[in-house]
Amino acid sequence: MSKASAKQRTIANEVTLKGVGLHTGAEVKMTFKPAEENHGYKFKRIDLEGEPVIGADASLVTNTQRGTNLEKNGVTVQTTEHVLAACVGLEIDNILIELDASEPPIMDGSSKFFVEALEKAGIQEQDECREEYVVKEVISYIDEESGSEIILMPSDEYQVTTMVDFGTKVLGTQNASIKHLSEFKEEISDSRTFSFLHEIEMLLEHGLIKGGDLNNAIVYVDKELSPGTMEKLRVAFNKEHIAVKPNGILDNLTLHHPNEAARHKLLDVIGDLALIGTRIKGKIIANKPGHYVNTQFAKKIQKIIKAERRNHVPVVDLHAPPVKDVNQIMEMLPHRPPFLLVDKILELTDEHVIGMKNVTMNEPFFVGHFPGAPVMPGVLQIEAMAQTGGILVLSTVPDPENYLTYLLKIDKVRYKQQVVPGDTLIFKLDLMSPIRRGICQMQARAYANGKLVSEAEIMAQIVKVKNN
Repeated sequence: MSKASAKQRTIANEVTLKGVGLHTGAEVKMTFKPAEENHGYKFKRIDLEGEPVIGADASLVTNTQRGTNLEKNGVTVQTTEHVLAACVGLEIDNILIELDASEPPIMDGSSKFFVEALEKAGIQEQDECREEYVVKEVISYIDEESGSEIILMPSDEYQVTTMVDFGTKVLGTQNASIKHLSEFKEEISDSRTFSFLHEIEMLLEHGLIKGGDLNNAIVYVDKELSPGTMEKLRVAFNKEHIAVKPNGILDNLTLHHPNEAARHKLLDVIGDLALIGTRIKGKIIANKPGHYVNTQFAKKIQKIIKAERRNHVPVVDLHAPPVKDVNQIMEMLPHRPPFLLVDKILELTDEHVIGMKNVTMNEPFFVGHFPGAPVMPGVLQIEAMAQTGGILVLSTVPDPENYLTYLLKIDKVRYKQQVVPGDTLIFKLDLMSPIRRGICQMQARAYANGKLVSEAEIMAQIVKVKNN
């Protein structure tokens, strides 16, 4: 996890939309409201007692049959994806979405009207920096049954590509991409939901899609349209006449884009992955995406992020110029090879320090620890962290060369993983309380390969040893 330089954003004013829910057919009023920093996306059911709030959280997904539905303590919010896509597409981080029914209005089946309403409300920058998950390795999810696959890979910014293949003549293979979220409004937001004729017939028979009329769904005709079916559709959608266009869709709508289906799938991916709850710095490639695979992938990423937060893995650029190189470290610390156990200082503030060591087979301790199975001694990991912490405490005095750092206490030591030749150790030490009389207490952690390898609470004191 890292703090991006960009600030969090909410909306400046409230804004309300009215319409009907796609599946319930119920009249619904939805109000977007500004929210404080670190609030994220949340839905509020003002029609229910106690006005319960449901967070946009992948762990709350209960059903993805005809949209992404959330449930908490028996309270549901349905078809969340189009609204959430609009929020992500406009790079809004914090918002409260009030509903007086179980699902947002379907509008025209896209995110267009939500984007327009949010822009009308105005975007407000906040003080807190945006947190983002920086993708460092390829992460994938495959649904064997459907053949759907989503891949997340490193990239300089959030990018999405969708590839769809429905195996029908009327709607074959389509692709859609955005390279920057700024493209969402113009390229993606007006792409409407779509169905195949056989799905529409089934939904009508089961009393679903009550709020759907032919103005909020593209209907691809993938089967013979019998006079009986034509009459059913005419009655259901209250139309005098229904026909099929040469491109295989019902004549209620004109496509906004030749690949509108793939673009709408991209819209759904963005909306569903908003349930991760953290901004992503990486590229999504989704092959045959759907709400089920999207939300399963969101749950997987969410678990990875939670594990990373739990381990507090620092995100550092090992190739950037260090704050202090090994020569500058030796100007502050009395330690010398082979007992100098920190190679670089990568970050240094008033409250924390991050250092690193490249562990090589040339380390003298590997000769005897252990022959044929080299493992870095845990006590030396603690020593390396203490030396890194020494830089933090010595940086508080103007003449660090005149001081020595002594350990006073080591507590709550835990070893999680072995450290072996070839590992790059990252040390992070955070002050647990202000430094007083040269005494500092630090939470120390060491990481390798993106995992916590050891940790301890270290108390040390700096003592002046000579005067100029």
